[in-house]
Amino acid sequence: MSGHRIDLRVTGTASGRRHVFTFATAALVALASTVAGTALAGPREQAKRIHDRIAGVPPSAQVLTQMEADIVAGRPIDAANRALQSSAFYSVTLKNFVAPWTNREQSVFVPLNDYTATVIGMVRDDEPFNTVLSADVLYTGQGVSGVAGFSPASNDHYEQLEARGADLKAVLVKQQQSALTGLPAAATAGVLTSRAASQSFFIAGTNRAMFRFTLMNHMCRDLEQVMDTTRPPDRVRQDVSRSPGGDARIFLNSCIGCHTGMDPLTQAFAYYTYDETAGRLAYTAGQVQPKYLKDPDNFKPGYVTRDDRWDNYWRKGNNQLLGWDAGLPGSGSGAKSMGQELASSDAFAQCQVEKVFKAVCFRAPGNATDRARVQSIKGAFKTNNYSLKRVFAETAVYCMGD
Repeated sequence: MSGHRIDLRVTGTASGRRHVFTFATAALVALASTVAGTALAGPREQAKRIHDRIAGVPPSAQVLTQMEADIVAGRPIDAANRALQSSAFYSVTLKNFVAPWTNREQSVFVPLNDYTATVIGMVRDDEPFNTVLSADVLYTGQGVSGVAGFSPASNDHYEQLEARGADLKAVLVKQQQSALTGLPAAATAGVLTSRAASQSFFIAGTNRAMFRFTLMNHMCRDLEQVMDTTRPPDRVRQDVSRSPGGDARIFLNSCIGCHTGMDPLTQAFAYYTYDETAGRLAYTAGQVQPKYLKDPDNFKPGYVTRDDRWDNYWRKGNNQLLGWDAGLPGSGSGAKSMGQELASSDAFAQCQVEKVFKAVCFRAPGNATDRARVQSIKGAFKTNNYSLKRVFAETAVYCMGD
């Protein structure tokens, strides 16, 4: 606002001088007032902020009084845990938190589905969240009149739960994914083999989308952020041209950086696809999906996928910094063990805490104090059986002064 000045003429002072305040001065006064208000917020206001951040709705008078008493007694985590008992935390906060992970557009405006419901149920039950990419688990609703039963070929069950305003905290029930879908237990991989994820990320293509979106949603990194051109290209498939546009330098300086790590890991999904006709995930044990063998003439000497063995080439090179678990072998067969590899990394734990921080604090960690707190919460997340519910509580307490 250069050239625009507000002159607030204040007369009648002891000296009779006139004081000129600019917009900048007025803004500083407003900021100081806000900071002072935050610093002076009492236990009741802090309790309300915690509840609002977690549940997205105001607490009842009784709950607010209980939370206030917890804070006065020096137990703010207990206050946050009371807020976590709100049904709105599960049906609103968590649903909106998870929904973008389930579709390519990363939109929150999608119906409830088996992926979202499973994450909500796991958080409610305090299931170890590092099993979300590998467990034989799926949550369905029970006890809601007029709702269709679960079907691996339809989302009607979940859409009808949502349409009837079902209390997800109350109605979700943990079940074995293998029993519901007919997948072999060894082929289940938590939300990766949910119908919603399959429909979004296994459809057509080359199954690389499933890996890319898993990386984005659960490790907070897109492929450009994990590019490493130093890894060997021996597992890059035939469909990737080694001289796109007739220029091999493009492959050597760009394409190779993603494919050398991605392709060996994506091989874990070699037996999976989404059957558009049947409307469900298809699994062909021992038989590689044709999509893995497409476009062989792009580079005939390229890798030909024979099975679902995967190897993590990113355990060496720049991506060692993702913090892979030294207790795991870094290789295996199938989506389940590959999901365990990803979810056991330090990057996975860091990502969950950062996502919760943004959801609860309404901002990303912005300074050294924020970053130190994220590290502290991440450490507690890993040592407390990967309790995501605890992450929400600790983050809400930290941000109650915002």
